[in-house]
Amino acid sequence: MGFCDDVKAAAEQIAQASDITIISHIDADGIACEAILSQAISRQEIRVKSVFVRQLEPLTMPQVPNDDSFKIFSDLGAGQQNLMMERGLSEKEVLIVDHHISQPCEREYTQVNCLPYGHTRMSAAGVSYLIAKQLDNSNIDLAKLAIVGNVGDMMAREKCGLVGPARDIIVEDGVRHQSVEVHKKDLNCYGTATRPIHLSLAYNDDPFVKGISNNQEGARQFLKKLGIRDKTSDGRWRVWEELDREEKRTIISALAEQLIAHGEKVDRLFAETYGFPDELPRTPMRNAQEYATLLNACGRWAKPAIGGAILRGDRGQAYRDAEHMLNNHRAIIRNLLQFIIDTGVKELENLQWLHVGGRYPDTIVGIGA
Repeated sequence: MGFCDDVKAAAEQIAQASDITIISHIDADGIACEAILSQAISRQEIRVKSVFVRQLEPLTMPQVPNDDSFKIFSDLGAGQQNLMMERGLSEKEVLIVDHHISQPCEREYTQVNCLPYGHTRMSAAGVSYLIAKQLDNSNIDLAKLAIVGNVGDMMAREKCGLVGPARDIIVEDGVRHQSVEVHKKDLNCYGTATRPIHLSLAYNDDPFVKGISNNQEGARQFLKKLGIRDKTSDGRWRVWEELDREEKRTIISALAEQLIAHGEKVDRLFAETYGFPDELPRTPMRNAQEYATLLNACGRWAKPAIGGAILRGDRGQAYRDAEHMLNNHRAIIRNLLQFIIDTGVKELENLQWLHVGGRYPDTIVGIGA
């Protein structure tokens, strides 16, 4: 059997169930998994409920209901199968949808995992989407969510764009559905929908452009020399996606010239990016990177269900709550990074460590590390 066979078998298992519980991870990928699977299952008129966990461990296993429901573990489970066995879960009531290394286990739980088949650049949201599409081809509207999950799990980072099935199937489905726009050879930077142009340039250090990266004023002067207005006629900061094609070309060419002048490569200056034209301009949902950050903020602050509601289309209270968490998330991270700079990192022979005490949530400290 191959990966496609595993996807087909999983869809058949789901279709035969009458009551399903999804147990999913709290990061952008896990939240996207839950939103994809729960919507696809609901459309089959199957009862479904969801539980989010930070990770599967002895302390969190009691959150997994010990009932008659069929249980789908998404973006986790492959490496924690012994915990499922200890919980008393049988092989017939479990499906694992994951992309992490699998743990040997006495019980052979059904698993759809892209990793053993060599698909190392696809996340669990991608696997979830393929199952949803197998359930019903009309679920291609969920491709957008899978792209957010994949990008949020850094699957586009190494190659400056998605590759493999994530690109060839999921992105293409999104384009065909007209909910996804692909921007080839776009500027490889973050915040193209919400950040002022000079901040997008200044905060980007991959690649590091001397005089611009980590230099807000330098970035503004760079734009000024190129004759690019950084504000609109009514005084608002312009964002990257509002620039016309010629302005973008001018900026990218000038950045490339600067990199070459300093003996640097230009390959990471470009990236394939994924935009969502049906979302409002100047919002984080406008592109995959910023959408994923919004979801991650929800997860980091223990509100993954709010991220799930946004993925289902809630642009009211859920979005307002998420936006508040995102702003708070960014402020806390800035504070944490300044704390690290001020306090310093202790270094041992094979270890670097920092003690933050109770100043920051444990879900945030890892970002600083």
